[in-house]
Amino acid sequence: MSAIEECPFCHADERKIKENDLAFVILSNPRKMKGHFLVVPKRHVEKPWELIDREVKAIFSLVFFVQKKVSEKLSVGCDVRQNYRPFLKQGRVKVDHVHYHIMPRDFEDELYTKIEYKEAEMFAELTPEERGEMEKVLS
Repeated sequence: MSAIEECPFCHADERKIKENDLAFVILSNPRKMKGHFLVVPKRHVEKPWELIDREVKAIFSLVFFVQKKVSEKLSVGCDVRQNYRPFLKQGRVKVDHVHYHIMPRDFEDELYTKIEYKEAEMFAELTPEERGEMEKVLS
């Protein structure tokens, strides 16, 4: 089977909640929390940098629409995430088709209290050496 034939997002017509010419919105299933939405390009794309400019504009038009609605009706704020993890095999929680997560967030919500409260320990001060090293990555 081809990647497109196996891709759940390429066959998500019955799940679509909102769409435009080049992208659509679905609920994440499985989900991290109630109101966890996904914005997905209609074209099967596995690497985010392979999106064309029109697709990026269409995707972010829907991302901002969903983000605003979620922040007005479900929570105080929300996270928007896109993960590129080719080292993981496609499965129940990882799909090899670019998509953006929009997740409702509130102060000390379930995601924070179960996982992210330890996140502060990971933050380290940026050194001049690291900055120089990372600037070389982008040159």
